[in-house]
Amino acid sequence: MTTFNVVRFRIKPGREEEFLAAHRDGKAAWPGLAEGHMIRTGERAYCLIGRWRDAEALKAARPEMIATLDGFRDTLEDLGDGRGVTDATSGESVVDLLR
Repeated sequence: MTTFNVVRFRIKPGREEEFLAAHRDGKAAWPGLAEGHMIRTGERAYCLIGRWRDAEALKAARPEMIATLDGFRDTLEDLGDGRGVTDATSGESVVDLLR
């Protein structure tokens, strides 16, 4: 079943282009990722939204996603409340809004 993940980030001042470059040109083309988008949600605030073939594909890609994160982790601000530098969640699709 199609699975989505969402990861929220807040970028340190002056580091946005470096953060975005870490996701461009196939650098975040993890195996099993069917579609991915980085959206800007506010000043220095972004969310990555990924659509995956299924939950197993997402799980299998986690080591590569963490390796990608490690390449730009120093561009991120701590989100507070014990979350660290990312606020991530995932789950299976339950309703297609266009059908």
